[in-house]
Amino acid sequence: MEKLFQKLGIQPKNEKLYQLAFSHSSYVHEKHLKADYERLEFLGDAVLDLVISDYLYNHFHVKEGDMTKIRASYVCENACFTYASDLGFSDYIKVGHGEELEGGRYKKVILADIFEAFMGAIYLDLGYPVVRDVVLKIIVPYIEDPNVVFFNDYKSSLQEFVQTEQRGLTYELVKEEGPAHQKTFTMEVIVDGIVYGVGTAGSKKEAEQEAAKNALEKLATID
Repeated sequence: MEKLFQKLGIQPKNEKLYQLAFSHSSYVHEKHLKADYERLEFLGDAVLDLVISDYLYNHFHVKEGDMTKIRASYVCENACFTYASDLGFSDYIKVGHGEELEGGRYKKVILADIFEAFMGAIYLDLGYPVVRDVVLKIIVPYIEDPNVVFFNDYKSSLQEFVQTEQRGLTYELVKEEGPAHQKTFTMEVIVDGIVYGVGTAGSKKEAEQEAAKNALEKLATID
């Protein structure tokens, strides 16, 4: 992992945190260890939101709603997966034997989660100013590249359409499958009591986006 630290320009104090950040639940279960990366992922997700929110506030003079959409684009699962892939995170991920056989170290949801966990580890180990510099070093080049598009906020587009048409809209979880470390979620989006879209993904948020995309496609045909 030394090569990664050098690339990011950081000098860790507690390397155990980083080992934890790369430890998938399948590996932890197999090795009878105490913890996986999920708590660090929770923390890192908040760190990313704060750093990118601060950056956008100071560099983009747009309305709150627009900043929310831009931030979502650069902290979404697709974006975090890309950052982790480009940094070679797959070389460091520790997964169980079964997950290894299924290509777990290359899966989008795992790489995206571990990117967040890694940011959480940096924050705990080296503090906010350091993790802020690392996050910006990684993400700003993507923000500045006009050819990079990680995410379309289908939920916001659908919400705007529904508000215009004065229709009611809700999302409902209809299926949750798979083991704890590899769950898939199926969400339905319901407009005026009618199911307009269905989406399945590795997180509820991504599944909602897929459902919204599906609904917009149907509404475009109907309307």
